Amino acid sequence: MKLATLRTTDGTRAVRLDGDVLVDLGHADLGELFAEDGWQDRAAAAIGTSYPVADADFAPVVTNPSKVVCVGHNYTDHIREMGRDLPSHPTLFPKFAETLTGANDDIVKPAETEALDWEVELAVVIGKRVRRADEQQAADAIAGFTVMNDISLRDWQFRTVEWTQGKIWEATTPVGPYVVTPDEVGGVRPALEVRTTVDGQVTQRDDTGTLLFDPVFLVRYISTAITLNPGDIIATGTPAGVGNARDPKVFLLPGQTVVTEITGLGACTNKVVEA
Repeated sequence: MKLATLRTTDGTRAVRLDGDVLVDLGHADLGELFAEDGWQDRAAAAIGTSYPVADADFAPVVTNPSKVVCVGHNYTDHIREMGRDLPSHPTLFPKFAETLTGANDDIVKPAETEALDWEVELAVVIGKRVRRADEQQAADAIAGFTVMNDISLRDWQFRTVEWTQGKIWEATTPVGPYVVTPDEVGGVRPALEVRTTVDGQVTQRDDTGTLLFDPVFLVRYISTAITLNPGDIIATGTPAGVGNARDPKVFLLPGQTVVTEITGLGACTNKVVEA
């Protein structure tokens, strides 16, 4: 299934893609849906109000996740372009619900930065509460996958050795448009092409099959420290090709369009605009 959260005149609605329409699933967003036991069967069988895909205004796939955990240094090529050694353990940092925005929303360039960068990422969406998961529990907890653009303010990110302040700016991180269940993308360890284009020029391209720490491992690792709840999001890291690693450095400017896409999941297409 391909599932989404849609903005409507009556608020946000969880929906299922069915041909050229989106079918209402009876919940305000996917986080609310995933909190229900047996959500997969209910979502597959639901017959509700339908909305044309052509008119869709996508909200973040989960509007208020209890946590967004991001992983750095997870593609070998990207680690090397940043001049770092391969890590023994995942590098983690948080985002917050206010950081997220819709898959086709404008990215408002904060006036406080001149170093706005792109990062295409495979994001894992949790569909079952889990703590200290074993291999099977971690796999079962994955509701599906979506696309995230981990927009980063590099001049703020590298003010200190800790990255969070460059990653959490309000309404700067597109996520969506769909959560796609594992059965549609080859399972819980998918090998999918990830790609970024800026004004049509390819800047990043890699394959999620080359992740150092795969989605199941990350669910196990993170759930060791903290409970993962339905609707929580894990961003699995970005491949080589970010603007900050180029010589000279290249950053996003107002008027440009950045597209982050993953085979089988869809794309976030976002215009950069002035604050």
